[in-house]
Amino acid sequence: MYRRLAASTILALSVAGCGAIKDALGSHMDVAARAGAKELTSEQLAGMMVGAQMPPQKELANAVATLWVNYHLLAQAAGRSDTLADAKTADEAMWAQIAQRKLQKLQTEVLSTQKPLDAAQYEKAYADGELLAARHILILGDKNALKPAQIDSVRRVADNIRRQVTAANFVAMVKRYSGDPGSKDAGGEYVFPAGQMVPEFEMGTRALKPGEISDPIQTAYGFHIIMRETYPEAQVKFDSAYSAIAAQKAESTWMASVEKGGDVKVKDEAAAMVRAMLENLDGFRSNRTVLATSRSVDLRASRVANWIAAFPPQMQIKQQLMQQPDSVLPEFVRSLMRNELLLRSADSAKIGLDSTETEQIRGAFRSSVQQSMGGLGILPSQLADSAEAAGGPAALAASRIDTFFAKLLKNEVQFIDISEPVSLALRSKYEGRVNESGLDRAVVIATELKAKADSAASAALPQTEVPMPGAPPETKRP
Repeated sequence: MYRRLAASTILALSVAGCGAIKDALGSHMDVAARAGAKELTSEQLAGMMVGAQMPPQKELANAVATLWVNYHLLAQAAGRSDTLADAKTADEAMWAQIAQRKLQKLQTEVLSTQKPLDAAQYEKAYADGELLAARHILILGDKNALKPAQIDSVRRVADNIRRQVTAANFVAMVKRYSGDPGSKDAGGEYVFPAGQMVPEFEMGTRALKPGEISDPIQTAYGFHIIMRETYPEAQVKFDSAYSAIAAQKAESTWMASVEKGGDVKVKDEAAAMVRAMLENLDGFRSNRTVLATSRSVDLRASRVANWIAAFPPQMQIKQQLMQQPDSVLPEFVRSLMRNELLLRSADSAKIGLDSTETEQIRGAFRSSVQQSMGGLGILPSQLADSAEAAGGPAALAASRIDTFFAKLLKNEVQFIDISEPVSLALRSKYEGRVNESGLDRAVVIATELKAKADSAASAALPQTEVPMPGAPPETKRP
């Protein structure tokens, strides 16, 4: 079958002729993005970038083209009076939010089966130093900024305060003398695990028995007078902190058992594939390459791209991953595979969303669509009055997007976001894509245009009368 398909393809190409092939390839390279029948040429994209004074970089070209596609796909939907309001579209678009709710419910259900800690376990953990509790008074004296004589002066102040401090007045002395804004209002108290504080502070705390007060201990910040609390004194904060750590340990143990039971294996090419998709997530939305396997499910590049896109923008997950070495990226893929396995566990346990939760998620999606359409002036109701004169709702919506986009690149209007769920829904119902070769071509054109603009600007500058270093002085004629 493959041979017949290949042969028929070759035959079709030979019939089309070399000129047709050249025209087709050239046309493909000159189109940076498509949204339905509307095209953004490489030349248009380059002009947009230069006009907006953007550096001619592919990442920026991709961002502009992707936004252009999103806006015009939304215009197509608006032109058809489609506000993406049906339940199926909303549920598919909000898959990540639904998955998160399921995972939270699964986590709560699993951890609720854990045997609660008793009082003896808390007190033993305190005695063993699994968490430390201490109060301190900090006499500020930057070790790296002060001169030796100044350090000695700070030390004498700390020694004098230490002679006055007792367990009974320690909190009052903290409020009077401590220079640590992070703990002063809490009586200088910290509950902390190993490795959280600077080494001198942690070692000084561990050297004390509960109830003892240290002599001044120097760190880079100054001199600390530390009182290690007894368990009854620290109990409220310690128990709360330790129970949270115990829950984290239980969660980690559970997740590790899920991964081990699933026999997760990450492919050797996973790091390179993730690195490539960070440059263009949309280009991998339909990529079926397997990046990790397990006994029950394979994790494909398309799913990884969707997971990455689903992270909240404020997390800047793409930027974080770009900065990581290749050795970290397979672990990221492994964590996504764990999510997939946990979702399977949730489905097996019949864990789902109730009607209230479902309507909340659908409502959030529909609100996002309305906000984006309304901000762009293309809600079906906003198109109704003028659509006939403009050639119909679809033509009016597209025209308004073109106008808005041009103003946006000039910073004349406020940016209107198209959320990832809305973008996903649009691409599932309407045809739109960014073309890699077209982006490359746009960057080349933008580079050339910028060079010409820079050259023209340089030529327009007035000649300086000050000679350049090493240049012979200009001889003036009498």
